[in-house]
Amino acid sequence: MKKILIIEDDAKIRRFLQLELEHEGYQIDLAENGEEGLSKVQKFYYDIILLDLMLPLISGEEVCKKIRGVSDVPIIVITAKDDIRNKVELLDMGADDYITKPFDIEELFARIRVSLRNKKDFKIKNTLIYDNLKIDLSSKTLYKDDDPISLTKTEYNLMEFFMINKEICVTREKVIEELWGFDYEGDGKIIDVYVNSLRKKIDDVTHKYIHTVRGFGYMLSKKEIL
Repeated sequence: MKKILIIEDDAKIRRFLQLELEHEGYQIDLAENGEEGLSKVQKFYYDIILLDLMLPLISGEEVCKKIRGVSDVPIIVITAKDDIRNKVELLDMGADDYITKPFDIEELFARIRVSLRNKKDFKIKNTLIYDNLKIDLSSKTLYKDDDPISLTKTEYNLMEFFMINKEICVTREKVIEELWGFDYEGDGKIIDVYVNSLRKKIDDVTHKYIHTVRGFGYMLSKKEIL
């Protein structure tokens, strides 16, 4: 059974697509925003992703680019008619096809069938790369300039999360949820301990990588130290 991930913030559209595609025999997984969608792509295998462009938290464009950083899974972008852009731009950001709202469900079925026929066997890429930093997902090892950096399990999980969300500001709450779960009741300041530890291991005399966004959270972004 082919598995499809639907990343769509509109609950009615999400439910409609789920019911129609399940009726066609597909296994469906759902995400209501970009962060949730990216998390699922990291954890699970999908045959196709249906991606709405107008998403909260992280735009559909950014989600598409980040998925392309870790997977070659076919992506069909769903976009409003007044938001449709040149197909070349959609392809440049990693999409394989697009369909405009409102759409005929039979047309979507056809586009999915075409994508599945044209789909090549693919493997999840084993690396996350940002500038001169690289994470080998198989060995769970962080490299800087091809030199391995020793990390604790929590430091590694935090760094992987930052790499997936590179150049995006993530809230402290989201970091806590990602590392310790929804029901974590400990001191939230523990994040500062791990962030500072990572900084000591990856920063150098000329560049800083993990930045505090006052009143919000953190961002992985390489900046030169002046």
